Amino acid sequence: MQNDIPLTQDVVLIGGGHTHALVLRKWGMRPLPGVRLTLINPGPTAPYTGMLPGHIAGHYSREELEIDLVRLARFAGARLLLGRATGIDPKARQITVEGHGVVDYDIASIDVGITSDLPDLPGFSEHAIAAKPLDRYAARWQQFLDAAQVAGQAGPVAVIGGGVAGVELALAMAHRLRHTVGSADVTVLEAAEQLTGTSPATRRALEKQLEENGVTLRKGVEIEAITADGPRLKSGEVIPAALTVGAAGATPHGWLENTGLPLHEGFIKVGPTLQVEGVDTLFATGDCAHLSHAPRPKAGVFAVRAAPYLHGNIEALLVGKKPRIFKPQSQYLKLISLGQKSALAERWGRPVTGAALWRWKDRIDRAFMVKFQDLPQMASAAAPAVAAAGVADELASGKPICAGCGSKVGPAALSDALSALRMPAHPDVVQGAGDDAAILQMGGVKQVISTDHLRAFSHDPALMARIAAVHALGDIWSMGARPQAALTQLTLPRMSDRLQRRTLSEIMRHAGEVFAEAGAEIVGGHTTLGAELTIGFTVTGTAKNPIGIDGARSGDALILTRPLGSGTLLAAEMQGQAKGRDVAAMLHQMAQPQGIAARHLSKAHAMTDVTGFGLAGHLQEICAASGLGAEIWLEALPLYDGAEALAAAGVTSSLHPANLAHAPVINARGPRGLLLHDPQTAGGLLAAVDQGEADALLYALADEGISARQIGTFFPGTELRCR
Repeated sequence: MQNDIPLTQDVVLIGGGHTHALVLRKWGMRPLPGVRLTLINPGPTAPYTGMLPGHIAGHYSREELEIDLVRLARFAGARLLLGRATGIDPKARQITVEGHGVVDYDIASIDVGITSDLPDLPGFSEHAIAAKPLDRYAARWQQFLDAAQVAGQAGPVAVIGGGVAGVELALAMAHRLRHTVGSADVTVLEAAEQLTGTSPATRRALEKQLEENGVTLRKGVEIEAITADGPRLKSGEVIPAALTVGAAGATPHGWLENTGLPLHEGFIKVGPTLQVEGVDTLFATGDCAHLSHAPRPKAGVFAVRAAPYLHGNIEALLVGKKPRIFKPQSQYLKLISLGQKSALAERWGRPVTGAALWRWKDRIDRAFMVKFQDLPQMASAAAPAVAAAGVADELASGKPICAGCGSKVGPAALSDALSALRMPAHPDVVQGAGDDAAILQMGGVKQVISTDHLRAFSHDPALMARIAAVHALGDIWSMGARPQAALTQLTLPRMSDRLQRRTLSEIMRHAGEVFAEAGAEIVGGHTTLGAELTIGFTVTGTAKNPIGIDGARSGDALILTRPLGSGTLLAAEMQGQAKGRDVAAMLHQMAQPQGIAARHLSKAHAMTDVTGFGLAGHLQEICAASGLGAEIWLEALPLYDGAEALAAAGVTSSLHPANLAHAPVINARGPRGLLLHDPQTAGGLLAAVDQGEADALLYALADEGISARQIGTFFPGTELRCR
């Protein structure tokens, strides 16, 4: 009898801004039963803007100022959709997400920040970079620094905007360039007759800092266009610049204009409870919001202070209580970085500068980031005090069962079970268990059929659907067959009828896209409710001469089309040890179909897909069926980013010990040796091809954007060994 609590409400957070990050942390510490929480953000990390100038100046690494949203979402039990929100319909309660489609919600909140982009300034998109969002600016800045180091000197830099952000970035870039190449040529361009956003006394102090750091300040200038040589003023003068950075104030995201939401100068108007005016089921916070009852400047302090109110008010709506009123303070402390490890503090219009203030700011910033770097360890269910013999041994590792292919039954147990099956007796069954798919004779055509399913490792049913479809198609592609039809098997966690409909719609839409691209159709299936999300497909395909695992020849090249390490990364992500960027990149790769690679490998002598039993286990099957041994070139193995370091740190999937025992490899050493037994989900195709054709195949695959590699060769014998 089940006693799990059904999911009944969808809460969606649009944007990974400071307020939403703090709400996610609070949610993870005290989740509200019955809620499915979703975060939508363009990337797997969100920058803490307070540390951005320090990063540009070289005081902080990129990782030190980024909030890892993948880790945070896992902690909060939230699904993370990586994509840019491009629209919202508050009446239909639907959000449009780039690359994903429509996402339904019951309650939503918007915290997408602002941009420094200047789309109306001619030439800006071609010849300049906005300071926000950080990703593009940080990448462009690093390229500029790298080029300066190679050349031994840097070209001039222009900063558009003489507000606090523009001054901070100008001082930071000047500091970094002096330390990198010995000199800096930085100019700040401000349309007003003075620096903006501060008191007169602070303006004078900042102008002094600019002068002392060799930064030129041009006030009262109007920019007509950005050219390849730098900003061109209306006077016709061109300010020389090899790098032009836009930091001219706060610009709202353009897509908000088409939402029908109430706006003030492009920013979403919210009331005292942070609810959008006239739309009780929608909140907005951070720099993208305008507090109609208490207008304030765009500053991170207000976003941080709003977090407990937003969290409490969302929860209040969900349980039928009255939301609280947010009253932001009227005065706040400004701490402004000055390039080197020095800062200016302003309160009540009075500035103070010094290195001690930078140390104080540094402590404040690091204390904020620690909230997300050292997430609280939540108590897990304790093992029973008294249990049957063997329970303690099974639980000894302390690791949860991995999801994806890491949750498969061990290869030895499965092999023993399959060996008990009688040989095929039906005249249509050409080949039964033993290869990637069974083969049926259907008139003059051979049909291959296989089934696979995945226990969810992501809270995103759409992503799981795409990966599960690619995973199931792997058996068809590896047989050299053309995908034909698919039956769906779904287990949904207990949820309301409304959420069932939403979830099924997402799963079928995204899985359908994968099968349609492969030339197949979903023709039916079966659904049930259970403890957790599980998605599977039974897939058929047709082939005149299916590729088996028994045709490898001595001297053949061993080709692998996809990196290894997904099992290790997924295990680490469950434990909060993987980097979000690495996990996101891996999931993106896993969701890519392999039909193109399969077509290029259609003349392989033998082929399989690398899944739950790891590279060694699946290679052993080819070797046993072909009567050969294989040599693996450890250093040639393609690996997902982060996998080798995690393996070196001792992180492995729960299926790894069984895989290792089933397919030992001579001279397997170090973390790469461990990853030979890593269970893969939606893993690459592993093919035996003629050595003389290997290079041409690899070049052809590379032209398709597929970074396949030769990872070894076959030889007479029976063993697996590493070189």
